This record gives sequence, structure tokens and C-alpha cells, in this order.
Amino acid sequence: MAAAAADTSEASAAGIALAEANINWERLDKTRFHVIGAFLFTAQQGALHPTAVVKTRMQVAEGGLAHMSGFAVFRRILRNDGIPGVFRGFGTSAIGALPGRVLALTSLEVSKEMTFKYCERFDMSEASRIAVANGVAGLVSSICSSSYFVPLDVICQRLMVQGLPGMTTYRGPFDVINKVVRTEGIRGLYRGFGITMLTQSPASALWWSAYGGAQHAIWRSLGYGNDSQTKPSQSELVAVQATAGTIAGACSSIITTPIDTIKTRLQVSLLSAFKLTVAVSRPLPSVMDNYGSGRPSVMKTTRLLLDEDGWRGFYRGFGPRFLNMSLWGTSMIVTYELIKRLSVKSE
Repeated sequence: MAAAAADTSEASAAGIALAEANINWERLDKTRFHVIGAFLFTAQQGALHPTAVVKTRMQVAEGGLAHMSGFAVFRRILRNDGIPGVFRGFGTSAIGALPGRVLALTSLEVSKEMTFKYCERFDMSEASRIAVANGVAGLVSSICSSSYFVPLDVICQRLMVQGLPGMTTYRGPFDVINKVVRTEGIRGLYRGFGITMLTQSPASALWWSAYGGAQHAIWRSLGYGNDSQTKPSQSELVAVQATAGTIAGACSSIITTPIDTIKTRLQVSLLSAFKLTVAVSRPLPSVMDNYGSGRPSVMKTTRLLLDEDGWRGFYRGFGPRFLNMSLWGTSMIVTYELIKRLSVKSE
């Protein structure tokens, strides 16, 4: 009875007819959930990693590369570095993301269930409860996981931009950590942490809230209201979740690309500001002149982007990011919902 009540309280806009599609945290086999999730999310991450490499190269590069299309940059990377070039940093990202993913998924599901139950105390429509619960869950999950993923992001991005003029060459992720800590201290691994917390967390809340709202609207338009007794087929379930994920990803990419560009430039700025050699690190005058005196900051990076390209500079890499976020939103949510269905405890 408790499980049934939880399922009913977490049912989406389609009400009772879609209760089976809304599997709460209590019904999941946690070990199976994380093991299957590790395998499927790593596969998804690998498929989308080249778009992340292209986006990062475009955001960081100066001159001609910054004004090339995403496909042109992709072809250039293939021509110069081959297949390994578009997968730079993937090994580090895939392996390093495993602990962070456990933290992110656990906090997401637990906070979503708690928020949804709490919202039942208020006079809110079901659509509002769904949007609020999903939004709060996305916010909490992002906050909990940022402390882990920001250093991983810094390491992966520095591996991705190898080969660009003035960028340091690394022997692997541990070499990145060693050089960053030696020249910048521990805070170097958390470069961009503040802006990530202030922007990525609301962006995560926006994505999950948009997903819940989009799915609610789609189910309603298909006639799956609270009084519906007909259950959707598996193909309908996947199609609706995929469409809602695409919409959420597209909305998020439009709003968050300028902040992502600033964050990426800030995280890799000291790569341009300091030329690391085997024995010593020396500042590069031309790059230091771009940033003026002192350490690179959000305001200095913003002004530099405006000076270089005007407002369009904030949308460097928008095409690959739009594609990445839309494909990520679609594949992530379909994969995520599949993982939950495969991880339900045996009755």
C-alpha cells in the first residue's frame, strides 16, 4: 500500500494511467540502479563527447578558429589529430564521473520525492507540484555534485584544448592535476566554481522543471488526463520523454550558453596566461596584456569577450552546445527512465 501511495503521489500529468512510468526511489534496487546507470550513461557520454570537444575548442580559441562553424572545427580536429583528437579527455571524464554520478542521481531522486510529498500540503495544481519537485531536485543535485564535477571539468577541458597555440601539453589527468596545483594551488582545480554554483545550479533546476512541464503538456495534449484509464505503449512513453528532454535541453542551451562560455574561458585562462615548461612556468606577455594586471576573473573575461567579438562572443560554440544539450537532454532522459525501469525491485 505504501509503494502504491508513493507511486500515486508521484504520478505525472497523466495521473493513474501513467503511474507505472513514475518509479520512485523506494522501489529501486539501488545497486542495480547505479551499476546499470554507470554502463549506459558512459555509453551516452561517449557518443556526445566529440560535440563537447568542438564546443570547448571554439570557446577557448582566438582568431580564425573561433569564427569557424562547428562542423568546420570538427573536420579540422579530425584532419590534424585523427579520431583520438575528438575524444580527448574522454577517459578521464568517463572514469572520473562515476562517483559524481552516484552522488548526483541519489540526491536527485531523494530530493524530488521529498519535495513532491511536501508540496501536497499546499493548494497547488498537479502540474505545479511536478514542476516544483523537478526544479528543486535539479537544483539540489547540481549543488551536491558541483564540488566533485568542477575539478573534473577543469581537468577534462585542459586535456581537450591541447594542440591549440600556446596551450600546454599534458601526459594525462594526473599530470594536469600536478601542474595546476604547482602553479595555481588547489584553488586552480576549482577555477569557475563560484560561477558554476551561481549558474549551473539554476540551469539544472530550469532543465528539470522544463522537462516536467513539457512532459505534462504533451501527455495532456495526447488525452492522458487524470481520468484516463488507458496506459500508453512503451513507444509512446519513450517518444514523449524524448520530446520533453529535447525541449528542455534546447531551452537550457539558449539561456546558459553565454555563462558557459565565460566559465570555460575562465577555467582555461591560465593555460594561455602561463606557458608551462618542464622546469619553470613563465607568463606570456601578450595574453597577460589581454587580462591586464592580476588574476583572470569573471569581469575581466566578460570584458575580453566583448572586446573581441561583441555580444556574439558570448555565443561562441552555440551550435555545438545547442546540439549537445538537445541530444544530451533527449538521450539522457530516455536512458535515465530506462535505467529506472530496469532497476525496479522484484515483487
